[in-house]
Amino acid sequence: MNDTVPLTLERLRADIAEVLHEAPDDIGLDDNLIDLGLDSMRAMALVVRWSETGIEYQFSEFAAQPTLADWWQVVSHRQAALASND
Repeated sequence: MNDTVPLTLERLRADIAEVLHEAPDDIGLDDNLIDLGLDSMRAMALVVRWSETGIEYQFSEFAAQPTLADWWQVVSHRQAALASND
């Protein structure tokens, strides 16, 4: 049985905004999150938080492309792959 809790784009944006102390609307899809102040420690904390939803993510999947759009692509593909295995 699959016990995952799907992540949404809105949740990713809100979580990123929270660690950056910004409003979610200030995080654009194509903004470079490093340029916005996201460091590796906070990024790793986000990956751990998102892994608690039931899908394990790796920091390296996110570090290569530090935009919300790229991160959403990683998450949505992993969720779709898991759903197709059910």
